[in-house]
Amino acid sequence: MARFRALPEASRALLVRMVTRRGTMFRRSRLHYAEIGDTSAAAGPLVQLGWVDEAPDLDAEQLQALLTKAELIDNFPILRPQRALKKAGLVAALRAQTLGSRPFQAWCKQTSERVYQLLVAALCERFRLMFFGNFRQDWSEFVLADLGVFTYEKVPAALQSPAFRSRTQIDAFEQLYHCRQQLDGGTALAMVAAGMPAPIEDCDWLEDRRQKLLFQIARAYEKSADPSSALAVLAECSHRGARMRRIRLYERAHAWATARDLCLEALQTPENEAERQQLRRVLPRLNRKLGIGKATSFEPRRVPSFELLVTAPTEDCAVEQRVRDRLARDAEGSAVHYVENGLVNALFGLLCWRAIFVPISGAFFHDFQYAPADFSSGQFYRRRRREFAECFAELKTDQYKTTIYQCYVEKAGIQCAFVDWGLLSKSLLDRALMCFPAAHLNLWFEWIVGDIRENRAGFPDLVQFWPQERRYRMIEVKGPGDRLQDNQRRLLEYCLGNDMPVTVCNVRWSDT
Repeated sequence: MARFRALPEASRALLVRMVTRRGTMFRRSRLHYAEIGDTSAAAGPLVQLGWVDEAPDLDAEQLQALLTKAELIDNFPILRPQRALKKAGLVAALRAQTLGSRPFQAWCKQTSERVYQLLVAALCERFRLMFFGNFRQDWSEFVLADLGVFTYEKVPAALQSPAFRSRTQIDAFEQLYHCRQQLDGGTALAMVAAGMPAPIEDCDWLEDRRQKLLFQIARAYEKSADPSSALAVLAECSHRGARMRRIRLYERAHAWATARDLCLEALQTPENEAERQQLRRVLPRLNRKLGIGKATSFEPRRVPSFELLVTAPTEDCAVEQRVRDRLARDAEGSAVHYVENGLVNALFGLLCWRAIFVPISGAFFHDFQYAPADFSSGQFYRRRRREFAECFAELKTDQYKTTIYQCYVEKAGIQCAFVDWGLLSKSLLDRALMCFPAAHLNLWFEWIVGDIRENRAGFPDLVQFWPQERRYRMIEVKGPGDRLQDNQRRLLEYCLGNDMPVTVCNVRWSDT
């Protein structure tokens, strides 16, 4: 890093260009940039430092990536009788000659072209990881932000935390990343599991990633018909859903007593409403298998519904849009919007913006985050409980409307995990704040923070407003043969339990 700062500006600019481009091999003629000038002169200091090789050995595969089809034919007379082949065929023919590796000039003797190889790519990738805390984001974030394509909430650099606090943590992240690539690539599961790092006790967000990957390995064992290995991995896994998977695996193995004991234990301290819902579904079945008295029954709350006849949807018009248009036409004085999860989440995000982006330790690593690093973890709400309580307190007065409108104007377009700016128009915001009672907003917001990962989804497709009457209803649309998903049912039952107007529209096609 010190040597980079000491380089001439043109050399620094060339290195940055090479780092941000794809691959590590570059033809000199394709590294021509106005801000760099003479590429050879700029490359000299990089070659002296050993960061760039100006004469790397290339095999046939590397060579073909640098040459066009016409250049291959010009430089290799042996290929000329096969010029009718596509480039891939020519490359296969060249590879069959087993010509080994040699510098570019030895392959293409008639050219003054030069090839440079970036030798510090791996180190620069580690710098990228250390900056972003992930491999998902790359250097284009700087360009897109400079161009105004994306804008992010500004967290002062002094309040940001490094993504990693030790080399051990960086190594553990790279191990996890490598294991995930192996899992996706079909490597033997035992080998993937053996490559996992040890528990990471000094970094919560990194340990969360490790637990998630353990869960995914266990699921892969399940799919490969190896339940015993899946159970062994799940026994060491605290990721959400791991306990429920163990119960289901024991049930499939007819170990009903073990499954029931674990089920009863889980019901004492369910990890979330999703697990509670699944446990209540499984326990009666286990009781029947074991012949334990009268089966415990957990009857779900009946969700009100109505039927609607509409014309069948087309590729450019979904069933929800058909229902929206029909309801708006039939109910005079109402306005119907297709919002799904977007509206309530946006209102939550606008009211609680300052809580979401409060710069607590380990939450923000850099200037390109649409959410804090612990956003998907169980710690997100608990670590900000006081800030969220202050935001929710505004719902007891009309202050919440002022805060939401002010945030809507001041933060417009800034990336936020909760706010879909393309959905949230001023008219929709006006109707929502006019027709949604503050008490209902409070209930929804408490539902969301109860389990950020699960409860942001499941909201009904449509909302129907009657602005003159300051009332609303939310409508989940189900086409023929469709049924409520678990997260949708949980939310609808929660709303019904709190006397909130929700319903299901069961659609039938008018042409059948």
